[in-house]
Amino acid sequence: MWRMTEPEKNLRDYNANTPADDVIHFVVPSDCAGLRLDQALAKLLPEYSRSRLQEWVAQQQVLLEGAPALSKAKVWGGEKLEVLPQMHPAEQPYLAEDIPLDIVYEDDTLLVINKPVGLVVHPGSGNWQGTLLNALLHHAPQLAEVPRAGIVHRLDKDTSGLLVVAKTLVAQTHLVRQLQARSVKREYIALVHGELRHGGYVDEPIGRHPSQRVKMAVIETGKPALTHYKIEAAFPSCTLLRCSLETGRTHQIRVHLTYLKHPLVGDSVYRSGAQKCVMELRDLLTQFPRQALHATQLALDHPVSGERMEWQVAMPEDMRRLLQQIRAAITPLSQA
Repeated sequence: MWRMTEPEKNLRDYNANTPADDVIHFVVPSDCAGLRLDQALAKLLPEYSRSRLQEWVAQQQVLLEGAPALSKAKVWGGEKLEVLPQMHPAEQPYLAEDIPLDIVYEDDTLLVINKPVGLVVHPGSGNWQGTLLNALLHHAPQLAEVPRAGIVHRLDKDTSGLLVVAKTLVAQTHLVRQLQARSVKREYIALVHGELRHGGYVDEPIGRHPSQRVKMAVIETGKPALTHYKIEAAFPSCTLLRCSLETGRTHQIRVHLTYLKHPLVGDSVYRSGAQKCVMELRDLLTQFPRQALHATQLALDHPVSGERMEWQVAMPEDMRRLLQQIRAAITPLSQA
């Protein structure tokens, strides 16, 4: 293995994200004869995972005799390999991006955002850019010095509404302690399948689903989770609820409402099978494109002044329109 010489650097216009002096050259040793390319790479570069090496091959960051090759290509010894290591997005500094933010409140300590539907809160698999975190770094560059850019709680990609961000490390610590003490008040508007007769609460532990790892579930070994709910409006086949959280488990409202057998309208992950509904509402309820959940109210103690502060935002247009359509569809039923 050796590094490129200066003349060699000029022979190829390498990927702009990879410094030329990081390109690694190999001559395949004879003891790799008969191996697949990805197997040989794993032997020659044991510090990288097999999946990472296969990803580089797929992205044409590995050249065999000067040309891109497939992972399954065989090597026999003596071939020249060029490897252009690429950092995984998770290992790179997060980028500031000019993404519009609906700012409800801001001071030197706090930032309260009305998050739109479709915006991912934190970079992760499949969403390394275009997130709320990237937008925050552009809006307030000093957040680069605060872990997770000051984010202390999250909303799912397709859940809209209020989310608080700490602009200093002291404020972040204070807010985390409030969340742990359950003194942060969070209320959500949720439209669910089925007709509930009265409000109540769900006090059931939530943990990772034992067989479907992308889902959460009510399981005995989960963490404590408590959700209160009350009826805002009742319709045939569906109910509008106001839910409040005392804990903040992943997908908590979605999981608890599914546990009640009243899953959220539009929730393709937790809704199992067809839901019974009157014919007039069937298309409206089954074709809504995201979970009908909106974080409508947020209250907390200001980390510096100690003052109790509260914010409220109306439902987004898609949920308001859905409710209008439901009311219009059921009016003939009530007049019959």
